Amino acid sequence: MLALAMIIDAILGEPKALWDRVPHPVVLMGRLITILEEGLNSGPLRHAKGVLALLILILVCGAPALFLSISLFQGVFEVAIAAILLSQRSLIDHVGAVAKGLSRSLEEGRSAVAQIVGRDVQTLDEQGVARAAIESGAENFSDGVVAPAFWFLLLGLPGIVVYKAINTADSMIGHRSDRYREFGWAAARLDDLVNLIPARLAGFLICAAGGGKAAAEIMMRDAWLHRSPNAGWPEAAMAASLGIRLAGPRVYDGALTDDPWLNAIADRPVTAKDIEASVTILWKAWAMLLAVAAVLGGFWLLLGLLF
Repeated sequence: MLALAMIIDAILGEPKALWDRVPHPVVLMGRLITILEEGLNSGPLRHAKGVLALLILILVCGAPALFLSISLFQGVFEVAIAAILLSQRSLIDHVGAVAKGLSRSLEEGRSAVAQIVGRDVQTLDEQGVARAAIESGAENFSDGVVAPAFWFLLLGLPGIVVYKAINTADSMIGHRSDRYREFGWAAARLDDLVNLIPARLAGFLICAAGGGKAAAEIMMRDAWLHRSPNAGWPEAAMAASLGIRLAGPRVYDGALTDDPWLNAIADRPVTAKDIEASVTILWKAWAMLLAVAAVLGGFWLLLGLLF
């Protein structure tokens, strides 16, 4: 079912005609998070209220998924919803759009990369735009493809749905701003936990698709330098595979960070062609994940036939 869902996602992506007519499940999750945040994120005990909001979110999203996973048409629902919640094609389209925009002009590159990163894009030069796109592609390969696939394999439809709910909550309220530092703490920490294994798997898939053993050695050395306990793995893997440096200082809300570089020694210019090369690596890594899903599915089917 996972292999089929991955193929459907890779072919169809996010059909605009469909999602213009009905809300995407992640949009519905976002609306619920907004309601919970507006209702609970005030006054004292914001840490506890954030935990309560997260529990409500998990129950509201997980219960229908559990029901569908034991319903008469279980397989159809699982494949369809998994395909919707996987994001390979959407990821590739967004990262590829940055390469196309940057090849035309810096402003078009900035406009395209603004759709996928939260940093101040107007401060970015050509290399900054390219690095931002490559970093986003690597990190979102973990969050949007490997992690959903991992939790679908482990816990079925409830696993992938609850994962997406947690990941969406982290992206909306898991920030260190004054407003969300306490209330979003639980969402941020739980997101770190559920991505712990998938991020490392994503990193090794990227290394296998790109730089091989040498890239894996650099990844294991530098991943810990990243501010995130998870994002450093796929980003360091991509930096090593492309022979460039990623992360490093960047501007958020007008303030320059002091983040260290990943693969710092590879100080060469980064261009739109590097973005295109990263897309190729992401497709190869996706194909490897698909192969794993297919092999596991075949093994499971064989066991069913034998026993």
